[in-house]
Amino acid sequence: MRSPSTHLYLIGFLTCVGLMLGALYFEHFMGLNPCPLCMFQRVFVIAVGVVCLVAFFHGPGVTGHRIYAGLAALFSLSGAVIAGRQVWLQGLPADQVPACGPDLDFMLQAFPLLETISTVLSGSGECAEIQWSLLGMSMPTWMVFIFGVMCLVTLQQLFKARPSIFS
Repeated sequence: MRSPSTHLYLIGFLTCVGLMLGALYFEHFMGLNPCPLCMFQRVFVIAVGVVCLVAFFHGPGVTGHRIYAGLAALFSLSGAVIAGRQVWLQGLPADQVPACGPDLDFMLQAFPLLETISTVLSGSGECAEIQWSLLGMSMPTWMVFIFGVMCLVTLQQLFKARPSIFS
């Protein structure tokens, strides 16, 4: 019988699957092309999802649970930082927005990996464009919120004396 804490990993995994399905819907059915920072956010959503899936099937003890929760918290926090950078870019005045750069596929083929990562994290003009919003919040603003909730839940689990979602 699985402990209640392992069910939290299943919920985390299903949340990440839902986020990725939503991202693919926005890209392929609504025609919203993801910028490089959006692609990095997807990487962190996938990373959290993979950690949750492995933890769910592993059914770890307390130490393993803390390791999985720590990894999920790290990936969630990293995703929030990337999304926060994009929100910051979107808030810049038009004359201060960086110029648009090459797309991520080109950079991965033409530049070394570390240079590509550095270029992407600095942001560009396409990352500052707001293509969609809900309740007055852009997609990266929603992702800061979602990553923040994931990070808080995983940190809460990380520091509980006996990790469980029901106690």
